[in-house]
Amino acid sequence: MAVTGRNKSRNYKKEYANYQSKPAQKKNRAGRNAARTIAKKNGANVAGKDVAHRNGNPRDNRPKNLTTQTASRNRSYARTRNARKRNPYA
Repeated sequence: MAVTGRNKSRNYKKEYANYQSKPAQKKNRAGRNAARTIAKKNGANVAGKDVAHRNGNPRDNRPKNLTTQTASRNRSYARTRNARKRNPYA
């Protein structure tokens, strides 16, 4: 049964311990933060938008791999172990 936000609160400490504190996830997060900085330096208007990686790899911060998208479009595909972007260059 799915847990909704109103029934139970999230255990953020456990989430951090189990996933976000892993070295690979720290590097991915650093890559996402760096991508936003790189996009800004290259003149992209990032206000209110997400900086997306065209190939889905958060560590690949080549300028031609970065694009700005609305949050709803950038977060529109499932983040599961086997999920991939339908069009990886979109």
